Amino acid sequence: MYALIDCNNFYASCERAFAPNLNNKPIVVLSNNDGCIIARSNEAKPYVPMGASTHKYEHIFKLHNIHVFSSNYALYGDISQRIMNTIHKYSPNVDVYSIDEAFVDFNGFEHFDLKKYCTQLKNEILQITGIPISIGIAPTKALAKVANKIAKKFTKHTNDVYIINTEEKRIKALKWTKIEDTWGIGRKISERLKLKNINTAFEFTLLNQHLVKKEFTIVGLRLYKDLNGEPTIQFDDIKNKKAIATTRSLKFITNDFSILKERITTFAITCAEKLRKQNSAANIVYVFIKTNKERTHLPQHYNSISVKIPYASDSSLTISKYAIQALKLIFKEGYHYKKLGVIVMGITPNNNRQLNLFISENPKHTKLMKTIDHINNKYYDSLRLGSQDLGKKWKMKQDRLSPSFTTNWNDILTVS
Repeated sequence: MYALIDCNNFYASCERAFAPNLNNKPIVVLSNNDGCIIARSNEAKPYVPMGASTHKYEHIFKLHNIHVFSSNYALYGDISQRIMNTIHKYSPNVDVYSIDEAFVDFNGFEHFDLKKYCTQLKNEILQITGIPISIGIAPTKALAKVANKIAKKFTKHTNDVYIINTEEKRIKALKWTKIEDTWGIGRKISERLKLKNINTAFEFTLLNQHLVKKEFTIVGLRLYKDLNGEPTIQFDDIKNKKAIATTRSLKFITNDFSILKERITTFAITCAEKLRKQNSAANIVYVFIKTNKERTHLPQHYNSISVKIPYASDSSLTISKYAIQALKLIFKEGYHYKKLGVIVMGITPNNNRQLNLFISENPKHTKLMKTIDHINNKYYDSLRLGSQDLGKKWKMKQDRLSPSFTTNWNDILTVS
């Protein structure tokens, strides 16, 4: 049996954990630079859609007394880690799926009352962190996803824990699940299935297996088997990323090339650091810049370019050099830019780099990068390249940031 443990309205719940006066009140959490809405409590969902631009809904926030917070990733990450540590106490086989979700493999727990066991886990997480969770239990990961939705939807009947342990429950759950709400079924695939009059997950499981493989490849077939009760979607090994991106919106619009150059340099260095963490190197640097489409009275411009590096590299010096070259090719005077980013692609393992007979990475870079990473890991962001702004650390716009209650000594609550 597998369990999917999912935190309820995680970002909003983290804000409530240290401010219980916000219980049962509408909450929204904003994205980087407070640009748009990325999380909502149940109370806020009727008033604001996901992804809505913040400035367009300021009057709605005031009208419905919605509490608005900037993303506090230090707080959310720390609480997530505490939750995952608690889950590991109940099973050694945990697959962390996202910051607020984890699959648990309960194979070998046949003599346990899993509903009772998971209820105990749910209560311990609530006691330790203050975060409410829902747990779905089933013979496969895909069915555990369905069970979790049922636990969350019918909380009064399930007490936030639901188990699919009979064929009757499996069929009933899949008939209740709309095809577009099925884990692994994207918008385009659900539209194709609806054209075939497939509107529920159960109807999908009645299709011919060979047809599913032909129409939806091996990935669709694995989901098909999982929904039919045959464990096919296993705990995947953590795979290195095929592309690494660092993108941001600026606090302000600017036509100053030196500011854009500094930002692109910093983003390129961040990408290089991520490459080194996964022992990989990149062959291509992709850079884009764009103006603010909301400023309709200003001229608009978007451009991007890919630059090939002559040899695979994980050096901050090399990747930032080619990123700056790319920026020079796409930057235009007379436009005020708001968003920009760097993506490194063509990623290969460090032990499998394609050699170039005529040009290669400076061997000194390897030792230099290792030393910089060691110092920066010990003393956060203490070493930077000269092309970065040495006198200023850029910060996101976070005008509604809550305290970092669990990660900053100055923000720890004082109990009288």
